[in-house]
Amino acid sequence: MSIFKSLPAAPVAAKKPVTDTRHGVTRTDDYAWLRADNWQAMFKDPTILDPQIRTHLEAENTYMKAAMADTEALQKTLFAEMRGRIKEDDSSIPMKDGPFAYGSLFVTGGEQPRYFRTPRDGGDRVVLLDGDKEAEGKAYFRLAGIDHSTDHARGIWGYDDKGSEYYTLRIRDLSTGEDLDDVIENTGGGGAWAPDGKSFFYTVLDENHRPSKIFHHIVGEPQANDRLVYEEEDPGFFMGVGASALDDFIYIDIHDHETSEYRLLSTDDLMAAPKLVSERETGLEYSMTEGGDVFYILTNADGAKDFKIVQAPASAPARENWTDVVPHTSGRLIISHMAYARHLVWLERENGLPQIKIRDRQTAEEHAIAFDEEAFSLGLQGAAEYDTDIIRFSYSSMTTPSQLYDYNMATRERTLLKTQEVPSGHNPDDYVTRRVFASASDGAQVPVTLLYRKDTPLDGTAPCLLYGYGAYGISIPASFNTNCLSLADRGFVYAIAHVRGGKDKGFQWYEDGKMEKKTNTFTDFIAAADYLNQEKFTSYANIVAEGGSAGGMLMGAIANLAPEKFKGIIAAVPFVDVLNTMLDDTLPLTPPEWPEWGNPIEDIQAYQRMAAYSPYENVGEKPYPAILALSGLTDPRVTYWEPTKWVARLREMTTGSEPILLKTNMDAGHGGASGRFQRLEEIAFEYAFAIKVAGKI
Repeated sequence: MSIFKSLPAAPVAAKKPVTDTRHGVTRTDDYAWLRADNWQAMFKDPTILDPQIRTHLEAENTYMKAAMADTEALQKTLFAEMRGRIKEDDSSIPMKDGPFAYGSLFVTGGEQPRYFRTPRDGGDRVVLLDGDKEAEGKAYFRLAGIDHSTDHARGIWGYDDKGSEYYTLRIRDLSTGEDLDDVIENTGGGGAWAPDGKSFFYTVLDENHRPSKIFHHIVGEPQANDRLVYEEEDPGFFMGVGASALDDFIYIDIHDHETSEYRLLSTDDLMAAPKLVSERETGLEYSMTEGGDVFYILTNADGAKDFKIVQAPASAPARENWTDVVPHTSGRLIISHMAYARHLVWLERENGLPQIKIRDRQTAEEHAIAFDEEAFSLGLQGAAEYDTDIIRFSYSSMTTPSQLYDYNMATRERTLLKTQEVPSGHNPDDYVTRRVFASASDGAQVPVTLLYRKDTPLDGTAPCLLYGYGAYGISIPASFNTNCLSLADRGFVYAIAHVRGGKDKGFQWYEDGKMEKKTNTFTDFIAAADYLNQEKFTSYANIVAEGGSAGGMLMGAIANLAPEKFKGIIAAVPFVDVLNTMLDDTLPLTPPEWPEWGNPIEDIQAYQRMAAYSPYENVGEKPYPAILALSGLTDPRVTYWEPTKWVARLREMTTGSEPILLKTNMDAGHGGASGRFQRLEEIAFEYAFAIKVAGKI
């Protein structure tokens, strides 16, 4: 019997069949009309959305509110709990850079960050950018931060006020706090300063929301006069621009999900054409950091599947000059690297756990920064300065609040700078965190991180929120999360399934969850649910699954494959219309995503593969559990029509009695609400759904 009582009639989307024939196969999509024909323009001006589509989305929101009306008090309670765990007037520890130290802070009640600086060795804070002030009067506002020039005189800051991720750049005089007249539109957010602070480089997004061009802007000139530095003609590649630590080079980083290419512009001649480092070669990845007279390059060249670090002369960094510094070791994935005057630093993961490694550049001696908990997370912040022995890193676990350290790479001393405060109180001894392993159907051991209170009965009666992602090689860290304590304190087991498609167990773990092996991601997640049921951490009747974006695809897939094993499903901005999206090469991410999923336009096998697992294509006549889908109207990554169409088809096909709900944020994009407390309200809503579905309201 459904927990949702006395619901009004659910919205019924009109059917307007559209047929599409590819590779000799004709498909009919009854809900294709929900894709706005003017989506490019609508992302910049949401008021021009087709009224019929808007009316349908608003009807869905009305239905959703009715279904969740009895959780409003619970939502407020959850929000108060989550807010009570946040130190509202929190401040970062400033990072030293030249004569200043730079940081960010929040004020009590503030939604947006404020960026500040102090004299290097301490003193009064000067606020450089007040996010709350800039956000006044805007329904949505997200900052891209502020980047100061080498001479510390000016800062580039960017903002998105629609959720569409088209950022506007402004230039601020850091001594007066006033913005110059320069306005740079339609950028990817941020820029890379030239050393003299008189110009900078930035990316422009085209009408299909792709970063296709790099421009050079001279401060004080109109954007129309900016010089085109490089244009990427392949729509399948992302592009970014950055500056080296010593300000010797401007990096142009061109990549998709499996191939890299760098071009370098010497800051000795800003008007020169950027020079190619190593020509793109399908499957070859590399990233660069400057180390004085050499570059250190992280790469998978020569079969280094889990990556190695090589070096090359700064004057001749082409691939033929690469020599190994940190050789490849199978099963030890090198995630990122940094170089300083006397040390090389990298973050690696082995056996599912991270550690930071340090190498003395003179002696080649190496040592590690490691911890002993069963599951934990490390973050490597490094340093803003090149000539330093001090780097910064963070540590946390599911039970241990985040700790920030300065670490002396020469003396190996660590200094605790800050421990995350939980104002409402937190006793780590009240909770248990564990790393267990579920056996997949092919025998693979899937790590599952658990958090629960010590007094939670492990007899199958506990509700469980099981989270998963599994794409792009992204690993989900076992880090401290104050929000999920609200579930643990209500008797939930909070679980993260580290499924294939991420790099939690190395690069092979990623490859075993993509392309023709994509379904491993889905069956791994189901295996995690099976394990938790079998070992009585919970039971099928008590599991609520959650995932977002590509993890939302996972939610759609498990809903089709094993609906009986989940009490409810939360799918945030879910990538559920996989086949149609990958067939539409005008959409922002479609060509860049083909290396991850395949190109169904050109490849019949990719077409057949996606058709077999795409959640939207495979909705069937079966009893689905209660489902909550969330989307953002101006989302350029997972467009609003994907979850909207999916919900319409689910509601049409389900033979069960549980409701299918859609919540569309009409003022936001992929990341949801932009303010820190607005975001907590969204999480409180999702958790209220989980608690209601689990019968714990």
